[in-house]
Amino acid sequence: MTRPTVSGAKPGTGHYEEFLANPARFLLRAYHECGAMADFDLAGAPHTLIADADGQEAAFRAPDEQLSASVPYQYMVPVFGEGIQYGAPLEVERQQVRFQANALKPDKMRGYAEVVAAEVEAFVSDWGDEGERDFYETFKELVLNTSTHCLMGPVFRERLTDDFGRLFADLEHAISPEAVVDATAETDVFRKRDEARAALQDMLMQVVQERRQQAGPQPDMLQTFLDARYQDGTPLADELIPGMIVWIMFAGFHTSSNTASWVSVELARHPEYQPAIAEEIDAVYRDGDGLSFAALREIPKLDAFVHETLRLHPPLVTLARQVMEPFSFGGEDFPVGHTLMISPYVSHRIPEHFPDPETFDPTRPVPDHVFAAIPFGAGKRKCVGNAFALLQVKAIFTALLRRYELSLVDPPETYRDVMPSLILRPSDPCRLRYRRRAS
Repeated sequence: MTRPTVSGAKPGTGHYEEFLANPARFLLRAYHECGAMADFDLAGAPHTLIADADGQEAAFRAPDEQLSASVPYQYMVPVFGEGIQYGAPLEVERQQVRFQANALKPDKMRGYAEVVAAEVEAFVSDWGDEGERDFYETFKELVLNTSTHCLMGPVFRERLTDDFGRLFADLEHAISPEAVVDATAETDVFRKRDEARAALQDMLMQVVQERRQQAGPQPDMLQTFLDARYQDGTPLADELIPGMIVWIMFAGFHTSSNTASWVSVELARHPEYQPAIAEEIDAVYRDGDGLSFAALREIPKLDAFVHETLRLHPPLVTLARQVMEPFSFGGEDFPVGHTLMISPYVSHRIPEHFPDPETFDPTRPVPDHVFAAIPFGAGKRKCVGNAFALLQVKAIFTALLRRYELSLVDPPETYRDVMPSLILRPSDPCRLRYRRRAS
């Protein structure tokens, strides 16, 4: 069989310029033009889009030794640091993933739920009866507060300054289509990335050293990393803990803040769903208790609304695997060195699994194929921070919707997906109006 190639390649750079402008739109064009498999060229590097749920399953289930996630994501090594995740040998990375999973076990999530709920309640307490806000900027600030509190405890959270957010933003800006091709280029963006990473290393190492001197464990993620042991009994080196913190921040921060922004926009675009969700939330608080981890797991209408938002606006647009040993699927052979790309943005718009895919419908049934909806990836490399991200998003809206109704400030079509980096987010400004609910 011969796979179709996306049209419009330019000599020398192939499809790189179009990919650079907006990966989501380029990959969607590739699917509409070529179907479930589409070859394209990023500055000489051969790629194939896999937009079929069966193909996605095959890729996600393939062993790391055959399809590597590490090689295509080497541009993350300057962000997380050498020795962390993609900058570590495969067996070490697998154990580090276990450390991250241990930080997100249900018993710990119950504590995080209380922290997030308290942060959200305090954040919205002075909003008054009505007003307008840029909800993208609002949720970036809020999620930074909740994430750092759960990660590093109340002492760090209390002395949190704008510096941490600014440094983290400099890392985020470097996660770009340019980085996919060359993350070592001498550009201002990459220079700021490296300076920010060095500054964060110093800042977070101070927290690690202070915690080592404290008596007794703390109920935060940092404590999990301090206690972590590899299979041979050796501890996670202190100098690697800042990288673990940056890694889990990336796993949850963008998903939480960007998804919360889009949930608020879709609620304002579709106000007909707000009363039922608000009634469901009111029932959670009816017994007079505070918000709990268990309660956050029993809000099905809000949960469905969030998942439909993630379908149309998945934060991660590209998931890549490089062929390390020959790989075949659907009658096609992929040689060593070839890169396979899966796109949740594209996969979630395939009408066989999502009829009328551009329509926002939180009542649509879950697709039959388990690999059709992949907002956090799938398989053994599914995003480790997805449960924490969803907890934050649902905690935010239980606090907001028990108080306020949301409406649009600008015309509906002006709220668009944009990609200033490889992470999908709402366009600026993302202005919404909030008004206190009638008693």
